[in-house]
Amino acid sequence: MPAERHILPIIVFSQFCCTSLWFAGNAVMADLLLNYNLNASALGHLTSAVQFGFISGTLIFAIFGIADRFSPSKVFLVCALLGAVFNFSIISEGNTLNSLLFLRFLTGFSLAGIYPVGMKIATDYYQKGLGTSLGFLVGALVLGTAFPHFLKDIAATGALPWKTVLITTSLLSVLGGLLIFCFIPDGPYRQPKLKKDFSAAFNVFRNSRFRAAAFGYFGHMWELYAFWAFVPVALQIYQKIHPGAIFNIPLLSFLVIGSGGFACVIGGYVSKKIGTRYTAATALFLSGFCCLISPLLLLQNSPTALIIFLIFWGFMVVADSPLFSTLVAQNAIAESRGTALTITNSIGFGITIISIQLINLLMGIINPIYLFVFLAIGPAFGLWAIFRKNSSEV
Repeated sequence: MPAERHILPIIVFSQFCCTSLWFAGNAVMADLLLNYNLNASALGHLTSAVQFGFISGTLIFAIFGIADRFSPSKVFLVCALLGAVFNFSIISEGNTLNSLLFLRFLTGFSLAGIYPVGMKIATDYYQKGLGTSLGFLVGALVLGTAFPHFLKDIAATGALPWKTVLITTSLLSVLGGLLIFCFIPDGPYRQPKLKKDFSAAFNVFRNSRFRAAAFGYFGHMWELYAFWAFVPVALQIYQKIHPGAIFNIPLLSFLVIGSGGFACVIGGYVSKKIGTRYTAATALFLSGFCCLISPLLLLQNSPTALIIFLIFWGFMVVADSPLFSTLVAQNAIAESRGTALTITNSIGFGITIISIQLINLLMGIINPIYLFVFLAIGPAFGLWAIFRKNSSEV
């Protein structure tokens, strides 16, 4: 049964609306520090709170099989509404550091019912061309992630107060949740799990093909969020080495990160020609290669070459994300597909915290031009996982 034409556009737009919550706090972080009299160290804590919330949420959702036992569209709606409330609550004047940390944690927890559940909804409608469908979906996540920075850029001109960024993203989340609930019923390929199975989140890894796909995804995640987090740092490093270089760092960071949304879509179409595994492997290899040659680009004296390089890296670093999600979904049994996607997300985002903290630690130890070389560990591991013995059928 083919899905109706309106299904994918609505899922994609809803995903964009709701994932705008993810970095809404980061986009106004300077204003939060100023208005709530917080120390500079609060920045890192508030950033990590969202990631910890998402990891906690995905782990609980996976263990209890929420996306498989209940209607994904209803789960998406509830989490979109809760996420909007928690995000909106940040503007309350009575907030303290502890309350802000808790609100960002709860926002991240709510996103556990949005991002992986949105992919689950797509897999319930699309079996053929799943890579293309998830390409649009992850592309929406990337653009949703970057969108608050765009809103903040407008706010910096004085046309948009910082609180409006939070209000706008909260309203978008409500809209996204309602669109899914009203127009996207449970898909034709959904096979609900009728009984509780708390071990399902771990049993999925017994399948060697699923395990290979998941490990490839983990290698990809080691690099992805650390790259996104440190793009502004890379530009600052370059300016210190080459004082004549002048960058609009927020704008360039937005372009580098946001451009990856198009890469997700393109990767989905390319996968139709050469296969999902080989397309993912190619992107993973190229992004890993970018890690290795990053010192050379930071040392060369051509800002234009650096910008082109970072945009290319921004394309490759996320182009394989929907493809690995496709491989994970395809190699999980239908009744546990939502759980498989959720537990994979949970572990993957846990890995991002480790890689981000590693790079943060190394900044004070080694020459900063070599920081990004360590991100190549992820692509190397991912390539090994998907091409090692017993994984050829992934």
